Amino acid sequence: MIHHIAIAVHDLDAALAFYRDGLGLRVSERREVVEEGVEIAFLPAGEGEIELLQPLGPGSGVARFLEKRGEGLHHVCLTVEDIEAAMEHLRAIGVHLLSDEPGVTPDGTRYIFVHPRSAHGVLLELYEVVK
Repeated sequence: MIHHIAIAVHDLDAALAFYRDGLGLRVSERREVVEEGVEIAFLPAGEGEIELLQPLGPGSGVARFLEKRGEGLHHVCLTVEDIEAAMEHLRAIGVHLLSDEPGVTPDGTRYIFVHPRSAHGVLLELYEVVK
């Protein structure tokens, strides 16, 4: 299942003016993720969410993405039942993961990114959602 679609933006407030004020979506969460160098906002949309990503400064992955590609789709996040099992299976079939261990969100959700070369040009994030 799709958990969220992430969009990289230069100006989070300007993006929110469109998604919140223009489209009527509400912001369910907004916070800085200092270790990744981004400020994020989640907006529920149907069964999933839209995540807006703004770099906190130069040098973050999102800042490099924006420099190279401009604003737009950054990644797609899918849910998995067991992140460790998913990682083991993906490694066994030759998929390149971007880290050796899953990251953890403030609510305890574990996640891992799949390299775009292994996912046909799309950066994939896998979420093991806390139940």
